[in-house]
Amino acid sequence: MQPEITTLISQLFEILSLGTVTASITPVSGGFMHRMYKVQTENHTYAVKHLNPEIMKRPVAMENYKKAERLEAILEGEGIPIVPALTFNGKKMQEFLGNYFYIFDWHNGSITDWNNITPEQCWKAGNIQGRIHAIKTGEIELSVKEDFTPELSAIDWNEYIIQATECKDIESLLKENLSLLEYAQTELNKARQSLPNITTIIDEDMDPKNVMWDNDEPVVIDLECLDYGNPVSSAIQLSLQWAGITLCDFDLEKQKAFFQGYFQAYDNGFRDYKSVFGLTYTWIEWLEYNIKRALGDCQDKAEQQLGLTEVKNTINRIKYIRQMEDKIKQNLQF
Repeated sequence: MQPEITTLISQLFEILSLGTVTASITPVSGGFMHRMYKVQTENHTYAVKHLNPEIMKRPVAMENYKKAERLEAILEGEGIPIVPALTFNGKKMQEFLGNYFYIFDWHNGSITDWNNITPEQCWKAGNIQGRIHAIKTGEIELSVKEDFTPELSAIDWNEYIIQATECKDIESLLKENLSLLEYAQTELNKARQSLPNITTIIDEDMDPKNVMWDNDEPVVIDLECLDYGNPVSSAIQLSLQWAGITLCDFDLEKQKAFFQGYFQAYDNGFRDYKSVFGLTYTWIEWLEYNIKRALGDCQDKAEQQLGLTEVKNTINRIKYIRQMEDKIKQNLQF
């Protein structure tokens, strides 16, 4: 860990009157974008997220974080089980010497092993997502467009094949799976055009890695992706992740359990989830992002290798979804 981060966090805690740091500041898992640290003072233990400086340079970053903070406060006020960022001097995000931080109370729960998720956990996760979708705010009404025009995917796979001539692994994978990727993009766009015009608060990042469990009770973490969006799209995609699609080990019972919990908390009347099955192919957009990384649009060789690994994993995942399509569609009839 860089010494300057330790110094920055210690100084920030002094400024915020949080006490003197009494133990070594230790890094904990916090994803690929940001860094997370465990910080102990005389009286309390905190989790501190140091936001990626490169992300913060993006023109839309600050506005997106502000929106997520507003929505996080709404979830907190509605009693949704979350770990919210703490507020100091009227602000959640803390800026110090050009660095940006979020500070949280330390939570002693743990993330469930993706290989050992239970139907009961899926029910609880679906129920929380339903409670989030059920929240009504005046701002939601302002976000609904009279002319509902979904954003469609327009990935040029042939162009990426041309770009990948110097990376034979990528080139061969794209050539071998070109018809599948074109099919997936067509189905994704058809599904997006078929979505009902409904807008709610959504947390599309509420997959198993962002839910902690303590005595079998869940709390949601990493709420930076909170936004307004379509609850149908959010529900189907999260149900699949909780049911094992990410590991190519889909469990029908777990998806059913997710929706049972979901419908208990929120019911907008929509039931034709089978007709929007194509939303499961949003993985093609994650694939495109990793193709770019694998072809050199990244910070270093390690990230480039990660991009290549994720290209292979994601193509396998898309192939698996295609193989499971009929079974999943049957399971989406309510």
